[in-house]
Amino acid sequence: MSSTAGGGGGGEPSRSASAILADTASGYHILRIDAYSRTKATPTGEYLKSLPFAVGGHRWCILYYPNGYKPEYKNCISLYLHLEESVTKAIKAQFKFRFVGDVTKQDLTLNAEVCSYSSHGCWGNPDFFKKEELEKSKHLRDDSFAVRCDVVITNEFRTVQETLEVTTPASVSVPPPDLHKHLGDLLQTEKGADVVFDVAGQTFAAHRCVLAARSPVFSAELFGVMKESDTGGVVRIDDMEAQVFKALLYFVYTDLFPEMASEEGEGDLDEDVLSQHLLVAADRYNLERLKLLCEKKLCEHIGVDTAATILALAEQHHCHGLKKVCFDFLSSPANLKAVVASDGFKHLSRSCPSVMEELIGMLAN
Repeated sequence: MSSTAGGGGGGEPSRSASAILADTASGYHILRIDAYSRTKATPTGEYLKSLPFAVGGHRWCILYYPNGYKPEYKNCISLYLHLEESVTKAIKAQFKFRFVGDVTKQDLTLNAEVCSYSSHGCWGNPDFFKKEELEKSKHLRDDSFAVRCDVVITNEFRTVQETLEVTTPASVSVPPPDLHKHLGDLLQTEKGADVVFDVAGQTFAAHRCVLAARSPVFSAELFGVMKESDTGGVVRIDDMEAQVFKALLYFVYTDLFPEMASEEGEGDLDEDVLSQHLLVAADRYNLERLKLLCEKKLCEHIGVDTAATILALAEQHHCHGLKKVCFDFLSSPANLKAVVASDGFKHLSRSCPSVMEELIGMLAN
């Protein structure tokens, strides 16, 4: 079987695009003619000149012929754009004369080119406006009128790469995952709950499968060799406050750090205290993500009054990141001096002697 030149194979065709752009500069100059009636004494073919102005890096001026550029235009006002310098390279210019205040905005359709051999080029409108019509028009007020010359200079052309718009097929919008909302509702409504926890006299209904899927410790307690005796499906949790266990369940079902706003009738714990207790609970049930979230939250609460307590907690529960932040705080002599005088430091020195050795080493360095 012969092959087709050029590859073929049904592959995607190559796509590319480019554009030719013009580098342009634009500007305008306004020339006001006062004492118009006196300028009419200027002979035909002679002009009055504006001050020079710059557009596109070149000097220009406007030539005003009160009685026309040539005898055949003696009944007209002639206006010309004049290049006030010699050039060695052609200049492409577009220009338009109009009365100031004229609301007619026409395109710059008049084209002119200064050739490379030309110096002091000049282009314009020999019959810009008939004098008789001007003297009857609204443009002449108090023997005065003003004209505006718009100029656009094209310096050079350049080619640039363009990005093709790739048409994508219509798609289906997919909302973000909301499993945590459904599981949170399941916890809230207690629908299908098959286990009850008694924590400090307060009960919480939950679902064995959810707890076991999230925590190996819960899995062992609820389905393994540590499964509770026949107590009517009630599991007693000791050494934990109800508010802490409720926050723990919220994370288990939603994978979100629990809101610290307490409900009416509940014992209120400050955010930093609740985070400390929740860190201990997360370590107890092997919820590593919750443990790290608690560490991050406690980093925001490290201060003179809390540094020693949080450092002891970090040491006892192997929170290396939290411990490092505490040491960074204590590296300040002023902070260290204040913390040493606190009650929390006494507890730290008794419960974590190894940390004291590290602190002494830090001071020695």
